[in-house]
Amino acid sequence: MTKNEHIEYWVDISQYDIETAELMMDGKKYLYVGFMCHQSIEKILKAYYVFVHQATPMRIHNLRRLAKKAELYDSLSDSQKDFIDMLNPLNIEARYPTYKEQLLKSLSHKKCLNILEQTKEFREWIKEKLLI
Repeated sequence: MTKNEHIEYWVDISQYDIETAELMMDGKKYLYVGFMCHQSIEKILKAYYVFVHQATPMRIHNLRRLAKKAELYDSLSDSQKDFIDMLNPLNIEARYPTYKEQLLKSLSHKKCLNILEQTKEFREWIKEKLLI
């Protein structure tokens, strides 16, 4: 697989995940809106990692750590850093029953619309940097 094919692979599955988040939003499955938004950002960060390092990204899910490893973190605005910090626990907490109920109570329709919109904006910002 060429570098560009590898990047396109991650971009494509990031797109699939954002589309899935939109479907979850339409179905009012708010827990999974956050989870899929996290997944979408994780995968676009992995595309950027490949862009910078020309190597397979590490199998990590922590968005802050991934952004740092991709050498992108220092380029993020404070609001982008806050966004990935807010999004980060949605990956883990959506997976475990102990956290699901508590997380579900915090995810309103309005909050999920905001998360979805911020995910799309952040994803596009990174995508523009990929030059593919």
